[in-house]
Amino acid sequence: MKIILDFRIFGPECGGLGRYNQKLLENLVKIDQQNEYIILRRDFSPKTYLPKNFRIKIVNIKWYSLREQLLLPWLIYSLKPDLVHFPHFNVPVLYRGKYVITIHDLIVSHFPSIKASTLGRFAFHIKRWAYNLTIKNAIHKADKIIAVSKFTKQDIVEYFKLSIKQAEKIKVIYEGVSFQDSFQVADQNLEIKLPDNFFLYVGVAYPHKNLEFLVDAFAEYLKYYPDYFLILVGKRNYFYARLEQYIKQNYKNIADKIIYKGFVPDLELSAYYKQASAFIFPSLYEGFGLPPLESMQHGTVVVSSNSSCLPEILGDAVLYFDPTSKQDLVNKLEIIVKNQTLKDKLVLKGRELVKKYTWEKMASEVKEIYDQK
Repeated sequence: MKIILDFRIFGPECGGLGRYNQKLLENLVKIDQQNEYIILRRDFSPKTYLPKNFRIKIVNIKWYSLREQLLLPWLIYSLKPDLVHFPHFNVPVLYRGKYVITIHDLIVSHFPSIKASTLGRFAFHIKRWAYNLTIKNAIHKADKIIAVSKFTKQDIVEYFKLSIKQAEKIKVIYEGVSFQDSFQVADQNLEIKLPDNFFLYVGVAYPHKNLEFLVDAFAEYLKYYPDYFLILVGKRNYFYARLEQYIKQNYKNIADKIIYKGFVPDLELSAYYKQASAFIFPSLYEGFGLPPLESMQHGTVVVSSNSSCLPEILGDAVLYFDPTSKQDLVNKLEIIVKNQTLKDKLVLKGRELVKKYTWEKMASEVKEIYDQK
């Protein structure tokens, strides 16, 4: 069977979706010697070893663009696949072939505010209309839908008002965690100077990530524990710039306590996870929630929002807080700092929990879906 993988978004610098695509490819290479794969990429990465049944097709078509809608279908048709896997909602409306889609979340559906966009008002509404058309078409015409959590599956069913029969084509396949061999830190070669006491956040700064709330709570926490820092790791963009401006306007006196690191490669990021006093995840909405699991894998305690899928994914291995209550987060951070017994207990639970989430298992279950088509 000839399968096309639309991996134009690829690698950790492209966020969670990029890592998902990278890990799916790395593990399909290990387990599938029968199917023929064509990987659509915008560039070529020499670091990825590919056996003979995998090949890369360079496609200079940007995602979420008009060219994607108009040109990508005809390029795919020319390759004559038996199946296409679109790992995101952006399936070209004109494509009529057999395909599988992965839905990671419905964030854009639930958070349509213009605050979450860099576009002007008119362009924002045009893009919003295009998004609604594209995802609705993708959901209804997909042969199979992969949801990354039970929460996401239920969200899809309810939001798009799917019938019982339509819901049957949704398969829940959890993502994985990059284990120690992927995050190995050569301590003797890496000298990373970090504060003695700091909380860590890793991820993007989109509004639903709730980082202004995190800053508000941290400012309150500093009144009682002034020797702490907050480190934010994530690719610098418009939303991080907006957060920096928010801090300058509202918390100029503690700006030196909030450290921006931008994008940090995995080898270095491991040191941040390991040395953090706690990892804080204040998100209002997630489809899966990978950074808290990566933190657990490094033996760092997690303080997490109790919203959306997070209780499903993180279980009883974290200390939860209400992401709308600044005081609740402050209280939970104080508990973690003072209660070493609880902290050690959560760390042990976290190390055990992450064992159920592996990229190998994810790739194997995805391959089963391919083989059924």
